[in-house]
Amino acid sequence: MKLMLGIMWLLHWLPLPLLGRFGDAIGSLLFMVLRSRRHIALTNLRLCMPELTEAQRVDIAHRHFQAYSRSVWERAVLWWAPESRLKRLITIDPDGVIPVAEMTEKPTILLCPHFVCLDVAGASIAMEASASSMYVTQKNAAFDKVLRAGRARFKPVKLFTRQDGIKPILRALRDKLPYFMLPDMDFGEKDAEFVPFFGIDAATLTATARIAATTGAQVMPVIATFLPNYQGWRVKFYPVWDNYPGEDIVAATRRMNQFIEERVREAPAEYFWTHKRFKTRPNGEPSLYSKH
Repeated sequence: MKLMLGIMWLLHWLPLPLLGRFGDAIGSLLFMVLRSRRHIALTNLRLCMPELTEAQRVDIAHRHFQAYSRSVWERAVLWWAPESRLKRLITIDPDGVIPVAEMTEKPTILLCPHFVCLDVAGASIAMEASASSMYVTQKNAAFDKVLRAGRARFKPVKLFTRQDGIKPILRALRDKLPYFMLPDMDFGEKDAEFVPFFGIDAATLTATARIAATTGAQVMPVIATFLPNYQGWRVKFYPVWDNYPGEDIVAATRRMNQFIEERVREAPAEYFWTHKRFKTRPNGEPSLYSKH
């Protein structure tokens, strides 16, 4: 791992078009080699986008492996490049300005679904304001150290683990520290409801709605995607959701999934298809990922 980190440090000096193409090439190789992950991605795409041909879904899956690989190698730029370079490479939507005042004047949940460039969204905000986020401790100590340092090299950041529970998150929100919420992974039935995602019942954490209800936090979606032609990244801040979560937590969670669906259709290759989003099944239904 230390060798890989050394290679990443060297590669961060490359112009982004070269680094991006390098990432694409590695992604194409991984698409051929990682059969189990390819199976998961294609299963997800068959479930979520049955209207497409198989060739179209294979193309999206291939481009997803490229995009995911690119995002990993391009993290080197986020971790080590000068702030001035990052600001040149990141385009902020809609008006070129990160809405720091809006996200710090009251408790704010930054809803950040699992698109491959989500670390870019974090870096764009960290250059302007402190924030907090859930963090998964990495198995490799060297990689964990570099990842933590990369995420905390600008403004101070608070990183929580799932083992910390919800209380530190609530405290951070009450202190008006924006909280990055990654709401769209299958962690089982605990604290989740089966809510449609692309028409398929998916175990979906209700935490976004519950935390918003408890703290009075506003929900502001933010999504990062690639700019065309390896020119950098776009970070888009969406308007704060009106009347969220309302009275019905399940309806609010369904609204969240519908929003994510719409964004996935805009950049389908950049969504995290290699995660078993439908792993947990209601009422003991069989796995959707079994190989027949």
